[in-house]
Amino acid sequence: MLSIVEGLLLFVAVNESVLGVLGNGFIGLVNCINCVKNKKISTLSLILTGLASSRFCLIWIITTDAYVRVFSPDIYLSGNLSQYIAYLWIIMNQSSVWFTTSLSIFYFLKIANFSHCIFLWLKGHITEILLLMGCLPISWLFTFPNITMPFINNIMKNRSTTGLVTMHKSEYFINQILFNLGTFLVFVLCLITCFLIITSLWRHNRRIQLNATGFRDPSTEAHIKAMKILVSFIILFILYFVGTAIQILSVTVPENKLLFIFGMTTTILYPCGHSFILILGNSKLNQASLRVLKLLKC
Repeated sequence: MLSIVEGLLLFVAVNESVLGVLGNGFIGLVNCINCVKNKKISTLSLILTGLASSRFCLIWIITTDAYVRVFSPDIYLSGNLSQYIAYLWIIMNQSSVWFTTSLSIFYFLKIANFSHCIFLWLKGHITEILLLMGCLPISWLFTFPNITMPFINNIMKNRSTTGLVTMHKSEYFINQILFNLGTFLVFVLCLITCFLIITSLWRHNRRIQLNATGFRDPSTEAHIKAMKILVSFIILFILYFVGTAIQILSVTVPENKLLFIFGMTTTILYPCGHSFILILGNSKLNQASLRVLKLLKC
């Protein structure tokens, strides 16, 4: 039986999951419809569609994992279900972070304004750079099973029937760090991109003030909009890391369901909340959402 606090947190997590599925499904659907109408797909639409699809799957994986671990721990520990969930979670998690970083790089190259020759070269080859970024995770995923499955099998084989991890705790945490190392490196890249956009915004505002012109010009608005999306991503992704860390720690204390449910509730904030921020920050998605809301009111 679940306690009142555990039940409330689980209720919040379920609502977050539903909103996340609806939000990411809406982003993917709108972009697919636009691609069919225009008979072409833009770079931004491709990134948003991939991001929404990966997060859609990520939410389902997190929800399925939580449901089985909370209500059917015996099924979770027996068989290969936990191995498949762990493997799928790593793939979708990495894909989601890669698409988000690609989105931040896209905003950086489209909006930021630097006179350095390297930046100008990157700005002129934005499509090739994003294609290269897409090829790297795809090639990595093909070699990924040979790298991670031994670690996952090692963790699962060392679990007892009560769900405790009998391997040394330091070894278990090292395995988890290896799983999330690629995610952390990509997150650092996103931080660097965000810092460069802040620098570009500061320089742009200073130039506007020196010229004694209006502050809210289209370029400034574009900078501010991109900054809101990137900063929100950073805050939510930090919470996602915290929630994931709590879930990892909860494995060593399997009898404490509250710790695991709290970690899951914190984790789902990232794929759920950022999808709605993207909808509000993108003009096409925002207009489509307003049309849907009008239809619902009617």
